[in-house]
Amino acid sequence: MTGAKRKKKSMPWSKMRMPRCEDFKLWCRRRLPILEWATHYSLKESLLPDTVSGMMLAVQQVAQGLAFAVLSSVHPVFGLYGSLFPAIIYAIFGMGRHVATGTFALTSLISANAVERLVPLSSQNLTTRSNTSVLGLSDFEMQRISVAAAVSFLGGVIQVAMFVLQLGSATFLITEPVVSAMTTGAATHVVTSQAKYLLGMKMPHISGPLGFFYIYAYIFKNIKSVRLEALLLSLLSIVVLVLVKELNEQFKRKIKIVLPVDLVLMIATSLTCYCTNMENTYGLEVVGHIPKGIPPPRAPPMNILSAVITEAFGVALVGYVASLALAQGSAKKFRYSVDDNQEFLAHGLSNVIASFFFCIPSAAAMGRTAGLYSTGAKTQVACLISCIFVLIVIYTIGPLLYWLPMCVLASIIVVGLKGMLIQFRDLKRYWNVDKIDWGIWVSTYIFTICFAANVGLLFGVVCTTAIVIGRFPRANTLSTKNMKEMEFKVKTEMDDETLQRVKIISINNPLVFLNAKKFYNDIMNIIQKENTGNQPHDEIRKYEQSTLVSSLSGICNEEATQPCLNPKCSLILDCSGLTFSDYTGVSMLIEVYMDCKNKSVDVCLVHCAASLVKAMKYCGNLDSEKPIFFESVSAAISNMHLNKNLSILSDHSEI
Repeated sequence: MTGAKRKKKSMPWSKMRMPRCEDFKLWCRRRLPILEWATHYSLKESLLPDTVSGMMLAVQQVAQGLAFAVLSSVHPVFGLYGSLFPAIIYAIFGMGRHVATGTFALTSLISANAVERLVPLSSQNLTTRSNTSVLGLSDFEMQRISVAAAVSFLGGVIQVAMFVLQLGSATFLITEPVVSAMTTGAATHVVTSQAKYLLGMKMPHISGPLGFFYIYAYIFKNIKSVRLEALLLSLLSIVVLVLVKELNEQFKRKIKIVLPVDLVLMIATSLTCYCTNMENTYGLEVVGHIPKGIPPPRAPPMNILSAVITEAFGVALVGYVASLALAQGSAKKFRYSVDDNQEFLAHGLSNVIASFFFCIPSAAAMGRTAGLYSTGAKTQVACLISCIFVLIVIYTIGPLLYWLPMCVLASIIVVGLKGMLIQFRDLKRYWNVDKIDWGIWVSTYIFTICFAANVGLLFGVVCTTAIVIGRFPRANTLSTKNMKEMEFKVKTEMDDETLQRVKIISINNPLVFLNAKKFYNDIMNIIQKENTGNQPHDEIRKYEQSTLVSSLSGICNEEATQPCLNPKCSLILDCSGLTFSDYTGVSMLIEVYMDCKNKSVDVCLVHCAASLVKAMKYCGNLDSEKPIFFESVSAAISNMHLNKNLSILSDHSEI
């Protein structure tokens, strides 16, 4: 008996197998996405556009690196390092092929709170330079970058921990209105923080709750101290930047290389300031000495990690959310997938490793990512090429930027935030689609303005979750019996052949941010199954009824994912069970329609509420020539029959 027991206990071990070489290769391809796309990289088709995009991106990286370093309350040279190392690391581990990682306004603003709190300006000693200090910078500057690097390190550790805990799957809680309101509010904070440079004023660092309003109160109180020269140069810079960038956007299809207006403006103003000695004549503040080279790596100070934990969480969450939104947008635009958890790992390592090279917290920026779109970048090779040019600036051109006026850098920051600031236009769309989402946007923006970006993000998530939980108990679903009766009615009204070439799917849940992504995946799983064309004709003519989802999360069973459609078919979505939807749900319905249209799948929606029809027509570019909305399944099938837009297979599923 004892031997038998021992033999039984050893059975699980006998079933375990040693890791094989194929398993290791698969793991590497999952965790190192560069191995996936680099092996298929086409030098002939992609190298030239990636090179051009990399050159244009390098200009943005240098300008924003200097500007966001100042925003983070550290020496400008550390912004150049922050434009180099995070971009290299993300290119290796990140899945967004058109995402430009580097210095970021929101994370810089958050880390500035820790820098100003732990190393205030009052502790500065301008008269001493330590011979042992890095790059000849003062001990004061090195103390400040040490705090910023500690924030970057701890923020990256938090992101890696979230990757280990697989918390990327929880990002569905962060809806588009919340992200839009949070980033718009944070961008407003950044513009406010640059007011002292735009106006040429001396102003103490003001932060904390309601700090946004205290800054403007200080400005109006000391309005007489505004330097007219700095104000005029700021206005001129903003006008030039906006005008040239609009012209670049308008004529980007006619010209292959856009004008790098940021670089031209930096060179022109630096030369003007040098020739006219504006620093001494008009009192304009300039960037100052930028040392050459990259210092040897040094570990961030671990003794202050507990003091920066609040800022580290803000950097981890705000940076990840903003970056993930850009990665998902590029993946949707260029038809590839992004793993939410892998993005946690990529951005976490970008912050952790870069913190050893005196880098401020990093994330993806909307302006740089949009620049990659407009210049035709194909892969992350564009970012790697930009790193080469940034490296050239660090070792050769950097010291020549001594005379660059700070008000010009502030203007570059403000114009670079244009994409975030114009998100105010989203309010009209939210109002027409779902007024509750409109209210969430406004309240999240107010909380972000009054407190901070991480506070606004947390409020938005809690608010949306609470509202959905309050609305879900009113949700009604169709029963299987009712569906059978409707199926029988359709069969008696229409000929048998017509019904068998249509797939009818009943949506039996509210469609909101909680289940919108799973709903999309369930629909696509049904459509994209292969080998249906090779099935026997008798098998195709069988009519099945399957149930995909009736739970909140929208998990589908095995029957629902059986092969059902050829590439050409017709799909009817019965929305009688869709009791309510938010902006995310409406957007997902439109995405389903557009993707099906691209796959030559005709889509009809039946039993739609008037509010849903209005929201979909307002929110998306629907086909105006062909009717989409019908009062009943019978009417939809009749329309399909008359237009002869039928394909193969009839299958009935409930979602």
